[in-house]
Amino acid sequence: MAARDDLAVPKLRKLSVIVPVFNERNTLVEILRRMRAVELPDGIESEIIVVDDGSSDGTRDVLRQLGDSTVRVVMHDMNRGKGAAVRTGFKHATGEFILVQDADLEYDPEDWPKLLAPVLRGRARVVYGSRFTGERRNMLLLHWIGNRFLSLTTNVLYNTTLSDMETCYKLLERSLIEDLQLQSNKFDIEPEITAKVLKRGVRIYEVPISYSGREFDEGKKITWRDGFSALWTLVKYRFRD
Repeated sequence: MAARDDLAVPKLRKLSVIVPVFNERNTLVEILRRMRAVELPDGIESEIIVVDDGSSDGTRDVLRQLGDSTVRVVMHDMNRGKGAAVRTGFKHATGEFILVQDADLEYDPEDWPKLLAPVLRGRARVVYGSRFTGERRNMLLLHWIGNRFLSLTTNVLYNTTLSDMETCYKLLERSLIEDLQLQSNKFDIEPEITAKVLKRGVRIYEVPISYSGREFDEGKKITWRDGFSALWTLVKYRFRD
């Protein structure tokens, strides 16, 4: 049965932040420092769950030193993909709302309060951070075209007006995530989440965020092949019961 968008938004007391990691030794320390420094609104605590997806560059050694009472570390024995790491993190989360945070410094944790604001006002169960409406380091043209095309396809298929379907910054109510029954193991986790949320009649609230995109020589992992997979995922879930 489709979820109703007018259901009461649960009170946010704890924010669970899932950090999928694969070979991010050079940025991991800094992203965790920034995450720990975020000042959340009064009455909200956070838990950080780092899921290492079979890193082989020394990331695991760094994690063994960083794990403490504020950071929970979960290890995959082998590389299974971002989607698999995100889904593992979801299973360990205990907060009323869950946010995904990449470890590559493209997204700034200082934007967390922007994402939380609609939830705290009781206006949203799902909030996306849009890279196309806020301050940003411009993408290469092909990345920009790919992202805009996938967002346009989402809007046509699901009757919505998203500006950034592929954003990492997705803040979702935990009970809704549990209802989605996510299956994707790779980067197609992004369109799967979006498709299943929209199919349930839940509107997505967007807020502008800052963005500092990497390129392939800086360690970016998503490729044009993932764009085709995302397109197929959007079409598949639009017509699947």
